[in-house]
Amino acid sequence: MSATIQAVRGMHDILPEECGRWQRVEAAIAEVLAAYGYREIRTPVVERTELFARSIGEVTDIVEKEMYTFRDRNGESLSLRPEGTAGCVRAGIEHGLLRNQAHRLWYRGPMFRHERPQKGRYRQFHQVGVEVFGLPGPDVDAELILLSARIWRALGVEGALRLEINSLGTAEERAAYRRGLVAYLERHVDRLDADSRRRLATNPLRILDSKDPETRAVVAEAPRLWDHLGPESRAHFEGLRALLDEAGVRYEVNPYLVRGLDYYARTVFEWITDRLGAQGTVCAGGRYDGLVAQLGGQPTPGVGFAIGLERLVELLGEGAGPDPQAPHAYLVSVGEGTRAAALLLAEALRDAVPGLRLLVHCGEGGFKAQLRRADRSGARWAVILGESELAEGRVGLKDLRADAPQRSLAREALAGELARLLREEAG
Repeated sequence: MSATIQAVRGMHDILPEECGRWQRVEAAIAEVLAAYGYREIRTPVVERTELFARSIGEVTDIVEKEMYTFRDRNGESLSLRPEGTAGCVRAGIEHGLLRNQAHRLWYRGPMFRHERPQKGRYRQFHQVGVEVFGLPGPDVDAELILLSARIWRALGVEGALRLEINSLGTAEERAAYRRGLVAYLERHVDRLDADSRRRLATNPLRILDSKDPETRAVVAEAPRLWDHLGPESRAHFEGLRALLDEAGVRYEVNPYLVRGLDYYARTVFEWITDRLGAQGTVCAGGRYDGLVAQLGGQPTPGVGFAIGLERLVELLGEGAGPDPQAPHAYLVSVGEGTRAAALLLAEALRDAVPGLRLLVHCGEGGFKAQLRRADRSGARWAVILGESELAEGRVGLKDLRADAPQRSLAREALAGELARLLREEAG
């Protein structure tokens, strides 16, 4: 017998019993985004490698080590997308969406990074990304933070997340800061961990968020980026803080908060939890005003964030509400001639009761066995069609979640009764 084939390491199946939580999360996010006037965009999973090298930065860990890159039959270098912003910007430029226009966009789907798999970090992972183009002020930065906070409230996880914010200033301000930071770190290079020593020559700002205790002690005495920010960057950040204060949003200014992608400037923020271990960042984003021009478009301000769906689903927990995939009713049929009648009855009920999720028993099984199946399905009601019901033009209706007697209804009254029960259950 040949060996079984398993999924690629770090790429996981999402099984039916898990999909209910995913659907609740995705539906809540989509509803909030619609309430704020954001429109969905869908971009390819595969892009030219150059797109990510130019946007993310050629010396970042993502481009150097983590991208799934290959050459197609024409010899062109292509990559599975490691994040969504670059593709969204590329689409905006290509289709003329960013010419003197403001757009609020969002997308969802899989991303790919060849990292060491661990809990909360996978090689195929899923994100919802939100991007705003054409609006330069701190008001839209605040809107994105308020929007994300509303998502947490919609899902009931707001108490598990805290907000950290910072400003990275402009590219010129960061360049001046970088020179002073590198000079300081070089004096303490023997105390830095191996990753930080490697980043010292390529991406020294990433050393600021190192988790190594000795490196963190060095960073605590390092020069502060805030001291290198000019008046406009300071005003932008203080404007954001004032708006968040006015809205009652609690936050912490973290001067060591940076992002791993080169395109970020000015505002950066993260929503973090302590309930998921080391991979505690559930949502992260910030402003990237230079990225559109960097990718060949006209200078256009941009800001956005991405939510890690795996982490948010895990944070939501297994017991968070009813399964949205569970059927409302399970149709039990026992006896001669009832199987065909049950299928026809089910079709008539689906026509008459929009939104009804009705599961019909197929295959063998006696009455008790079918009721056990109905209970395990998660259905609230069992619709029962036996030989006597078929002959009399009636059906049985049993509440599987309450200690109540089975009722007998005329078949033509069943659709109306199920519709009434669904309205009651919906509240």
